[in-house]
Amino acid sequence: MIKNTTNQTISSQEVEKEPSRFLHLSQQGLLYLALIVILVIYTIPGLGVLLTSFKTDTEISMEGLWNLPHALRFDNYVNAWTSGDVAIYTRNSFLVTIPATFCSILLGILAGYVFSKLAFKGSEYVFIFVIAGLFFPPQIILIPLFQLFNKIGLYDTIWPMIIVHTAFGLPICTLIMRNYFSAIPIAIREAAIIDGANEAQILTRIMLPVSLPAVAVLATLQFTWIWNDFLYPIIFTRSVQARTIMVGLISLQGQYSVAWGEQGAMAVIASIPTLLVFVFFQRYFIQGLTLGAVKG
Repeated sequence: MIKNTTNQTISSQEVEKEPSRFLHLSQQGLLYLALIVILVIYTIPGLGVLLTSFKTDTEISMEGLWNLPHALRFDNYVNAWTSGDVAIYTRNSFLVTIPATFCSILLGILAGYVFSKLAFKGSEYVFIFVIAGLFFPPQIILIPLFQLFNKIGLYDTIWPMIIVHTAFGLPICTLIMRNYFSAIPIAIREAAIIDGANEAQILTRIMLPVSLPAVAVLATLQFTWIWNDFLYPIIFTRSVQARTIMVGLISLQGQYSVAWGEQGAMAVIASIPTLLVFVFFQRYFIQGLTLGAVKG
């Protein structure tokens, strides 16, 4: 009799679990479906550009962008690289992106460490002043910056892009590194001081190795934002020798026609560095984004 009662209790519990299990599976299925839809939406434009890069202008005019090419022709890539000055544009993009990314992250690390571990009187107000740059629209200072760089002889060089991207990247880098350093227990720094370490040693040997995920997130985001920027190069440059690859894309557009195939090939070439950066920092990038999501 007791055995039957126990079996009935277990059966009733299993029946109660079935609706919740079904609900959980349904929610998970809807989530995966939504992710697949988002993936397809984001993939379609890139697929169109990739297909265009292998077609001739005649094929594109007669069949459109979405039909498969009759053959894999790499003529567009060769023509874009040779006659489209892609090599110069790519070089300039690297010369702008790498220093600006490095300088903004370096300054963000130093500022974030000071605001989190070396707070001084009024440091909160200084921190708010720095972070206020996140809400500062860059478009309203284009004319003053244009006049400044033109007056000091930096117009039509890569230096204005490096300076401006470093300045506008400092607030987000400072915010992320300050929050990351604040999550590290103060006892670690105190123990290092007792052992005779100075602040530079604490930062380089203790704080930075622990904060690699945050640095990877900033490196990926900053590199992508700066590499894909179109506004500053089009404002602060006018010659091929100083322009970046995003501005170079419009150089393939003539007055009466557009070299669609070469433009698509150039767009594919321009996207390769950002993809490689994401692949290289992927493990740290995901770890940094999920940091603090689950505790305990």
